[in-house]
Amino acid sequence: MKLNELRDNEGATKKRKRVGRGPGSGTGKMGGRGIKGQKSRSGVAINGYEGGQMPLYQRLPKRGFTKPNRKSYAVVNLGLIQKFIDAKKIDGAAAITEDVLIASGLVRRKLDGIRVLAKGEVTSKLDLQVTGASKSAVEAVEKAGGSLTVTTTAAAE
Repeated sequence: MKLNELRDNEGATKKRKRVGRGPGSGTGKMGGRGIKGQKSRSGVAINGYEGGQMPLYQRLPKRGFTKPNRKSYAVVNLGLIQKFIDAKKIDGAAAITEDVLIASGLVRRKLDGIRVLAKGEVTSKLDLQVTGASKSAVEAVEKAGGSLTVTTTAAAE
């Protein structure tokens, strides 16, 4: 084998389609774009266009509303808090605040506050102080002998 005999496997490479290179190429003159019309011209993007008919996305009614000042809470499940206590990443005997949850790595960022939900089992006696909590989460913590304090009244539902 010599250097001049080296080549790719059959079918490994495909030649680029060279458009507008004479009538013999098969894609000469109009370059496969046909004659006249919007699509034959450059700088055209027809996405929802329906030939002048009212497009589907405009025929359907607008629904809903996005509240501009909506609060978004970081969500934590009780089962995860229990798991972190069992792994000794959180001290279960001390009060568990939002800062403790962030420091332990259970929550990445506080956003508008941290909301506790009741998914999972709680076995240890917890003293939680968070921005929000579901009713079932409060009941679950109190059933285990702990207390869950919601720091803002608006967040409690």
